[in-house]
Amino acid sequence: MLDNKGFDLWADGYDRTVGVSDEENTYPFAGYKEVLGSIYKTILKKPNAVVLDIGFGTGTLTTKLYENGCTIYGQDFSARMIELATEKMPRAHLYQGDFARGLVEPLMGRRYDFIVATYSLHHLTDEQKISFLRVLRDYLNPGGQILIGDVAFETRAELEQCQKDAGDEWDDEEIYFVADELKEEFPALAFKQVSYCAGVLSLAE
Repeated sequence: MLDNKGFDLWADGYDRTVGVSDEENTYPFAGYKEVLGSIYKTILKKPNAVVLDIGFGTGTLTTKLYENGCTIYGQDFSARMIELATEKMPRAHLYQGDFARGLVEPLMGRRYDFIVATYSLHHLTDEQKISFLRVLRDYLNPGGQILIGDVAFETRAELEQCQKDAGDEWDDEEIYFVADELKEEFPALAFKQVSYCAGVLSLAE
C-alpha cells in the first residue's frame, strides 16, 4: 500500500537515488534517462500539448515539457513531491491524491493530448492497472496517447529472469508491467524495451 509519509521522506533524495542506479545500469532504474527521453520526444512532436502526469514525483520529465510550452496537469501521492515540483513549474496544475483510487475530481473535467506515468503505476496490482488504463483512455483527446515508462518486460519469463538476477535487491512490493499480458486486454498496446529492466508502453485513444 502506498504510504505518503514514506514518499515525503524519500522525495529530497529521489533524483539522486535514481541517477546512481541509471548510471550504474542496475535494477530498478537502468535505462531511466532513455525512458524519459523517449516519452519527452514523443510528446514534443505535438506543439503546446496538454499533458497529465500520474505520479510525477519531483517533476523531472514534466519540468522539461513545461519549459517547452506544454500545459501540465498532475496527480501525486506525496505533498513533498508536489512542493518540489511546484517550485520548478509554478503555473502547472498539480494535485495530491492516491491514484489507486483513481483521478482526483479537478482532473476529471478535461481531456489531455498525453497521459504519462513514469515509474509510478507499478504500485497498482495487474487488475488495478487494467481498470485504471481503461479509465484514463476516456480522458484522451482524439489522437491522444497514454505513455508509460517503468520497470517493464515483454514476457513473464524476462521478468522472472530479472528478479533472479536482482536477488535481494528485488522489490517484492512492486508489481511490474508484462507487455504480452497487457496486450490480452489492450491489443493495440505497443511496447519498446529500453534496458533489460525498463521500457515504454504506449496506448492510443
